[in-house]
Amino acid sequence: MRERISVAVHAPDPITYDGVVGGLRARPELTLVGEAEAVVVVVVAETVDEQVKTVLRRLSRSVGARPVLIVGDLKEAHLLEVVECGVVALLWRREARPDGIVRAVVAAAGGHGSLPPDLQGRLLKQVGRIQRGVTAQGLAAGLADREREVLRLIAEGLDTSEIAGKLAYSERTVKNVLHGLMTRLQLRNRAHAVAYALREGYI
Repeated sequence: MRERISVAVHAPDPITYDGVVGGLRARPELTLVGEAEAVVVVVVAETVDEQVKTVLRRLSRSVGARPVLIVGDLKEAHLLEVVECGVVALLWRREARPDGIVRAVVAAAGGHGSLPPDLQGRLLKQVGRIQRGVTAQGLAAGLADREREVLRLIAEGLDTSEIAGKLAYSERTVKNVLHGLMTRLQLRNRAHAVAYALREGYI
């Protein structure tokens, strides 16, 4: 039997909190706990402001949890910001149903990310603009060629085994490249590594 995932809910008001908790309480995959004990924390917000970003950073950095963000509206400029705050999965509030929330929690607990399809498109446009604005000097420094290749393929949605196949590496080599990169640059997870590389113009 698969081990249950410890999950907490952080919501802006009691009605929202009770609604999300009620939808998750009976799920056999999950165990509801306090934020301090949670592997994954579902954060509900209408928009992403400084207060929400502070909560996300606290959960990912101080608590060590993986935030799943359910949000009503998200400006394009905040996409990379929420990733850098530790968010590994995101759902639109208008589309968040218990099954979808559970899928996002399970993905987050497994170290995988997920975005709504329309946000993926917006993120790719943002990445394109960043890449077009990168200078040759920015591309030349900071990351080894194989680190850039691994991060580029992660950004395209490939998993470890797919990356290993594309680059003719072993899966262990791919993991070692990522571990070395994240340790050296103090990055928290794959999504943060990709966001860093995009922001700095390495991929």
